[in-house]
Amino acid sequence: MSVPTAALESSICAPLPVLGQNVTVPLVTGGEVTYAALDYAASAPALQRVWDDVAAYAPYYGSVHRGAGYLSQLSTDLFENSRRTVAEFLGCRADDQVVFTRSTTDSLNLLAAAIPADCQVFVYETEHHASLLPWRDARVTYLNAPRTPAQAVESLERALADRDPYGPALVCVTGASNVTGELWPVKELAAAAHAHGARIVLDAAQLAPHHPVDIAELDVDWVAFSGHKLYAPFGSGVLAGRADWLRAAEPYLAGGGASRKVARRADGGVDVDWHTTAARHEAGSPNVIGVYSIASACKALTEAGFEGLVAREQELVGRVREGLAEVPEVQVLSLFGDDAPRVGVISFVVRGWNSSHFAAALSAEYGIGVRDGLFCAHPLVRTLLGSDPQDPGECGAPDAVPGERSLNAIRVSFGAGTPDEHIDRFLRAVSELVREGARWNYRTEDGRCVPDRGEAAQVPDTF
Repeated sequence: MSVPTAALESSICAPLPVLGQNVTVPLVTGGEVTYAALDYAASAPALQRVWDDVAAYAPYYGSVHRGAGYLSQLSTDLFENSRRTVAEFLGCRADDQVVFTRSTTDSLNLLAAAIPADCQVFVYETEHHASLLPWRDARVTYLNAPRTPAQAVESLERALADRDPYGPALVCVTGASNVTGELWPVKELAAAAHAHGARIVLDAAQLAPHHPVDIAELDVDWVAFSGHKLYAPFGSGVLAGRADWLRAAEPYLAGGGASRKVARRADGGVDVDWHTTAARHEAGSPNVIGVYSIASACKALTEAGFEGLVAREQELVGRVREGLAEVPEVQVLSLFGDDAPRVGVISFVVRGWNSSHFAAALSAEYGIGVRDGLFCAHPLVRTLLGSDPQDPGECGAPDAVPGERSLNAIRVSFGAGTPDEHIDRFLRAVSELVREGARWNYRTEDGRCVPDRGEAAQVPDTF
């Protein structure tokens, strides 16, 4: 998978309107500044279009699937039309199912509960914990971090060929790293998996917001992603793909909506006839607004012209990388090398700085929101930092001592709603902090590096 920026330069589009783009935050040094949200990889701001669509629907909110009233029928149509919108956005095949979940994590745990009992799972140590950890009841082979895309394919082929016994197998791989932003060779990995009789699930949490994802074109069996990274509010996600394993598995949650018929037996027990559609794994009252939000975001990205959004993001990626390269103390983390194609997710460390201290200074002194830590990808960050797997370190860096090296990194991430000024301010802030140091004293509080409260900025009592 690649990002053909040269061919897209003429189609670059403007940033999309997002919520919070005019929010101001206080600085410890005095005054206020417009907040620069550069933590898209954790949660992207919701598109204004999505919020407007939800607000327009809100007065018509009603129960779904079995209500006889007009609002219930309208909400049911909206819910199922959203399923079709997502299927179209992902390029689903005719017999694929789209199951709505709470998040990427929920989607992958659902799939983990649906795999055959004798299935062997293959997953790279470079995965986000959402795709690294759900396979607790399966036989799991963890693959070492590859250093090139070709090496990723080769190591998978060897592992699949050597598996014993030769039974059902599932490969789980990210589309774009949540640490480095690097794109993985998904189509080639899918071909390798299928050549050895295995299936493959794509963790598209970081890919779908930044790059078109087409299930049929990539030839993957399933795709999982979260709404809150795709410019929609929290609490909704998608698992889309082949129906057979999902149809054969026990419902992920038992309850109303997943069952077609429930009857008492003569012996006092209960017989249940479960749905074979996506409803089988959607028990309970669904998050209709969350589902509609995802569909709205899919439409907004498509209508804005995804190619133009990709082109602009690649322009920002180039500017950030060039700007960081001008600061010798900055080391950008990479698995596949500087020339690897990537989305708008870049992690780095700064010589002479604890990463949590640096991130805190960006926030308190410049109004810039980034992320620091191990990004729920602990094995990968440790590999990239060249540390021993047993070295201490955790998300939040509780030992954030200014000047001390830390077993964590700083991540800047951006996307369709990022204005140029946020990137310019970030690069200026990095340069100034490295050159001049922080202008405020910081200390650790509840596992976070924060400005010293001796002269802290005023925090608003209400929002």
